[in-house]
Amino acid sequence: MLKGKSIVLAVTGSIAAYKAITITRQLVQLEADVNVIMTRGATQFVTPLTFESLTGKSVISNMFASATKPGINHVSLAQDSDVVVVAPATANIIAKLANGISDDIVSSTVLANKKTTIVAPAMNVNMFDNPATQDNLSKLKSRGFIMVGPEFGSLASGQIGLGRLAGINDIIGTICQVLAIGSDLYNKRVTITAGATQEPLDPVRYLTNHSSGKMGYALAEAARDRGAIVTLITAPTALDDVTGTTIIRITTADEMYQAVKKAASTTDVLIMAAAVSDYRPIIKSDEKLKKQDSIYDLKLQSTIDILANVTGDFIKVGFAAESSNLLENAKSKLQRKQLDLIVANDITLQNSGFGSDNNCVTIINSNGQIDELSLLPKRTVADEILNRVVTKFTEK
Repeated sequence: MLKGKSIVLAVTGSIAAYKAITITRQLVQLEADVNVIMTRGATQFVTPLTFESLTGKSVISNMFASATKPGINHVSLAQDSDVVVVAPATANIIAKLANGISDDIVSSTVLANKKTTIVAPAMNVNMFDNPATQDNLSKLKSRGFIMVGPEFGSLASGQIGLGRLAGINDIIGTICQVLAIGSDLYNKRVTITAGATQEPLDPVRYLTNHSSGKMGYALAEAARDRGAIVTLITAPTALDDVTGTTIIRITTADEMYQAVKKAASTTDVLIMAAAVSDYRPIIKSDEKLKKQDSIYDLKLQSTIDILANVTGDFIKVGFAAESSNLLENAKSKLQRKQLDLIVANDITLQNSGFGSDNNCVTIINSNGQIDELSLLPKRTVADEILNRVVTKFTEK
């Protein structure tokens, strides 16, 4: 998504400036073209050399120093960028931008920028709550600036409140979301399910499976990065939220069915990546069941088949996790549930599937095409699936 995109990262004089190092590293790893500019205050927290080592480019921290580097100034940086990101953004820089003050490389670059500017505030809670700061933030929002954060938590001053720099994933996710405008899934409504549902036996125990939710979350990220309006219906997981998506949290198969049924009425794509429990206990105990020496007879009943019971004018993608007869079982499921695509994976393979960051899948199309993919990162698999979803739109 970010490959070849030109991003100006503006770092200002907050103690959170050290987090800009991680932002820079991740952007570079995602193959973005990153130019870092810094206020004089920022250089008191992190040296320009750190960013130069990561980007391989000179860092500009002095308006007049750029005169020795032809073609590199605040105007050219703004004109050549796809997005400008101010992270961390102090109360000082926010005030300057809101009131049109241009007296350093950061304020001058942002004011010369005609594309999107993302601002990630970081400051003391009292400074953030101050009416002047709130007025300045309101001005920037009204002018189209995108805000990310701040977060609530422990601050450098020892206080607790709003003022922490937004999480790195939230900042990167917002950048991806902004740059996705005009992409192949732009404004398409995509509903994705993820994780392993849980069917309670008593207040302590439940039936579930080994799904980590990683495949569904990777699909949500990939769809967001291609401009989709994403609804992520997720069972409990240990994963970070996917920035820029609407997240609906459920626990049981029936709760997922109700959420999917509601979302399906307005969606363009439904991707059922969740591992939904096939059975639930017939009787749920209100009290914790005590251990017995004898065999405990647990009676189960089938949960609702969500894919089979949710229909509509949308592209429907299912998953088939199989331990044998992979293609036969997947093809049967594709036909029985009237899917456009099914993604089949062999759960017996090592370093693939449940809990892994990778997946080895076969994608079967309703038109008969079968694509066997090699072992790939789940994010790459997600894009492969969405490539075929995009093709389905052209077929329809």
